[in-house]
Amino acid sequence: HCRGHCRGPGWGRSHGARGGKAKDKEWMPVSKLGCLVLKIMPVQKQTGAGQRTRFKAFVAIADYNGHVGLGVKCSKEVATAIHRAIILGNKIGKPYTIRCKVTGCCGSVLARLIRVPRGTGIVSAPVPKKLLMMAGIDDCYTSARGYTATLSNFAKATFDAISKTYSYLTPDLWKTAVFTKCPYQEFTDHLAKTHTRVSVQRTQAPAVATT
Repeated sequence: HCRGHCRGPGWGRSHGARGGKAKDKEWMPVSKLGCLVLKIMPVQKQTGAGQRTRFKAFVAIADYNGHVGLGVKCSKEVATAIHRAIILGNKIGKPYTIRCKVTGCCGSVLARLIRVPRGTGIVSAPVPKKLLMMAGIDDCYTSARGYTATLSNFAKATFDAISKTYSYLTPDLWKTAVFTKCPYQEFTDHLAKTHTRVSVQRTQAPAVATT
């Protein structure tokens, strides 16, 4: 007997197209990336409760126009491993760690950032970890010396190290070199027409007899 009394305030309204939005343009993806599952292999890990089996998926992402990426991920389910590998493969060319080892200092604190392979994560104390995550760095090792209990110096040293990563001119920041010809090579035709050879006659000094 509850029918008709338990319905919400929105019952009875039209659930069809709202305001004609169904007639909008068909959504078209901006990128044309395609994925290809290269291999799915089971991997096992020995634990205290026995062997734990998971599945590792290798997925290639590409648009057949100069862009390609590779995603590798493990999961308990095959579908989950493929889905996560596609997400990792979509990050084509995205930097995940620093370019090289850098060191920043402030006061007695010395903070050092070390690049690591993809998927390692940020191995750091809480203060540098927050700064590295906000800077968009996904994988990095850190090493600190000095009195790190002073949070202000610790944070400033980490920021100094992060700012030094932009002081290195990597190949993508190089300016295109424009080579110019030397004046003799650039105006060689003009010099060949206007230049006249001048012959200089040298007179030999008379010999002086000595006794």
